Amino acid sequence: MERTANIFRRSIHTFFQNYQYFTSTAAFLLLPVSVSVLLSQAVEFNSFPLLPTFLTRLQSLFDAAGFPPSSQFFFLLNLKLSQTISSSIFTFPFSLSFLLVAKAAIIQALHHKTSSSPPFSSSFSLYHPLLLTYLCNSFFIISAHATGLCILILLFNSFDAFGFSSPSFLFFLSAAGAVLYSVILCNTIIICNLALVVAGMENCGGFLAILKACFLIRGRDSAALSLALPVNLGLAFLEALLQYRLVRAYHLSRKLSSSAAFEGLLIAYLYSLFILGETIISCTFYKSCKSGLRIDGEDRYSHYRIENMEEA
Repeated sequence: MERTANIFRRSIHTFFQNYQYFTSTAAFLLLPVSVSVLLSQAVEFNSFPLLPTFLTRLQSLFDAAGFPPSSQFFFLLNLKLSQTISSSIFTFPFSLSFLLVAKAAIIQALHHKTSSSPPFSSSFSLYHPLLLTYLCNSFFIISAHATGLCILILLFNSFDAFGFSSPSFLFFLSAAGAVLYSVILCNTIIICNLALVVAGMENCGGFLAILKACFLIRGRDSAALSLALPVNLGLAFLEALLQYRLVRAYHLSRKLSSSAAFEGLLIAYLYSLFILGETIISCTFYKSCKSGLRIDGEDRYSHYRIENMEEA
């Protein structure tokens, strides 16, 4: 298995090797997706009518599950889940169209054997397996959220039944639950991103691609997390930058200038490049995993032959 730094270097080299193709074709396909994601997080609370409904429903679910009503952790969890659901609904049409076509174009370019970039029309042959895998990924992520909530329900109700309900203990249990929930969700998202690459590289879709991604990532969880962390930090930084530069300025003056709109478009383009980079890194990680499995298989075969020769 390659080191994380080597995978990063190969990904950067791949990006600059096909710089014009990636920045012109893939990045501009990703631009509508980035704009929709950033807009869904920049709108005010009352601008999206379903958000208060999600907040109310999830709060009723948390109350019925027996979660502490005064816990700051569950208030933030409720708010974040509601925003995630609202943002997913808002960006879903863009994800099914622009995002999947862009990922197909990137995967096709990286899977192409010649030095020149493949024609863009050839990437549409990968759209169907990517679409099936993306839909299955959505159910997989929903299941991960449900699993995390079930574990939290069991933890809090079990400790509450044994009388552990002091504020300090609830704070410690909330922190532990937040870490556990984050680990489950991070691993799920990494598997889903790798599953899209598997679907494009091996032309298989649906849950089969997810199973293959789980098999590839087995024993390589720390490397996958190390590769995903810089990209997600960059995306979070751009989201925070948009909130600070544009949303804050709009709330203060209630208007946006042309320079601010251009700055927002630039942030969205940088956001697109990070999504592009995540796909390239996932493709490089996939190739590294495949070569590692091939080397491990050859080593086991050589060891098996040596043992048989010694026995003979």
